[in-house]
Amino acid sequence: MASVSTMPAEGQILVNIEDMSLLKDIRKAISMVKGVGKITVPRSQKQSSYERSIKDLEEGRVYKYNCLDDLIKEIDDED
Repeated sequence: MASVSTMPAEGQILVNIEDMSLLKDIRKAISMVKGVGKITVPRSQKQSSYERSIKDLEEGRVYKYNCLDDLIKEIDDED
């Protein structure tokens, strides 16, 4: 018995763009292709405070103080 496979009603293609200044032109070119219905550009996901903290640790944006008074003194000195 032969099996029949059908094409999905909708498909996706992922395009990685290195130069984001070309995004507008690329979207325009893709929209001209017959059968293209909708073009979406995913937004970067917002990082949680935990994820931002880990990134700060990895990139060395961490300050150490011996006591709270030292921190307060530095804050006062910035004003």
